[in-house]
Amino acid sequence: MNPHTHHPEKGQPLDGQALLEDVSLPAAVVFEAALANNIGWMQRYADAHGAKLAPHGKTTMTPALFRRQLDAGAWGITLATATQCAVAFAHGATRLLMANQLVGTPNMAIIAGLVERGADYYCLVDSVANVEALDRCFARRGLNINVLIELGVAGGRCGVRGAADLQRLVDAIVAAPAVTLCGIEGYEGLIGGEQAVAEVRSYARRLVDTVRTLRVAGALADRAPIVTAAGSQWFDLVAEAFDEPDLRDDFTPILRPGCYVVHDHRSYRDAMAAVKARQPTLQGGLEPALAVFAHVQSLPEVGTAVVAMGKRDISCDPDLPIPLQLHRPGEPANPLRGCKVRKMMDQHAILDIPDDIELRVGDVVSFGASHPCLTFDKWRQVLLVDESLRVLESMPTFF
Repeated sequence: MNPHTHHPEKGQPLDGQALLEDVSLPAAVVFEAALANNIGWMQRYADAHGAKLAPHGKTTMTPALFRRQLDAGAWGITLATATQCAVAFAHGATRLLMANQLVGTPNMAIIAGLVERGADYYCLVDSVANVEALDRCFARRGLNINVLIELGVAGGRCGVRGAADLQRLVDAIVAAPAVTLCGIEGYEGLIGGEQAVAEVRSYARRLVDTVRTLRVAGALADRAPIVTAAGSQWFDLVAEAFDEPDLRDDFTPILRPGCYVVHDHRSYRDAMAAVKARQPTLQGGLEPALAVFAHVQSLPEVGTAVVAMGKRDISCDPDLPIPLQLHRPGEPANPLRGCKVRKMMDQHAILDIPDDIELRVGDVVSFGASHPCLTFDKWRQVLLVDESLRVLESMPTFF
């Protein structure tokens, strides 16, 4: 059965089947042991820094993974759109942090429906116009909407830039009876360059200082105010800034990494190495848990293999896929050192192979990727497997 075309509500389950022998390839695979390690490790990291964890669900849009994260202690699930929130709520996630602005009447109607059915929902605002639109929409339905002010960075994405804009936004929220200001949000992942570490620390400090100032001014709701940031690259620096006694006791600091759940084989691997360099006593770490398995389809020239996997199956951004291992039924997996993907097409990968590696037509090769978000969204389901490559669970995605 092909995981691309499998209809998760109607198809036959793949549970118990041998990946190499029984499953139509290519297939996106999540390794159980690495997944469990990553979920547990990041939850413990957040707990140790006095922070809540709201994993970003857009990475996987796989409710089976949301449930594992919530069961491990996550405060809630972060999403990016109204429709993603609807999916998460339909699968049992009731606390939803939409790390984005809620704009457009149809999208507001989706969220209003979730709030009516009991969702504990939060979204971001960075403009007076958006606050006024939210107030009109939710007031008409007799509802209240919780918002966080997004603080942006110069040259970045959304978010207010200066103190005057921030004050105008606070004033607009105070004047909007259906809108409740619950805290401050930021996203540090757009910060880069030689001074990135110092700039991320400064930005995280700005978030903390702002939420404290707004609380003293009486601008925030009575509940413990939220301060939230942290993608999967700089989560340690944000956690460091949030780890202060008054924040632990009187606020709700929330970390929102997403890619950590399956990690990757390049971008976030390097980011994890940087985290451990900054914290040399840190125990354990994240492990790559996602791979795409595909067959060698052709050996048309010496030193070249064509693999039946392309841009429709695995991320090519920011890096081309990374060949990991050669798999043959009944044999140990062998690393593919020196192999390199030269070119990707829709359904094919052109692989350069060194002289000391023998590939055969029909062999199975596993590939890693950078940035797992752009691999998950190519699949109707991903397969959870054990160390012997037996399928434990077919996990539908909802993109």
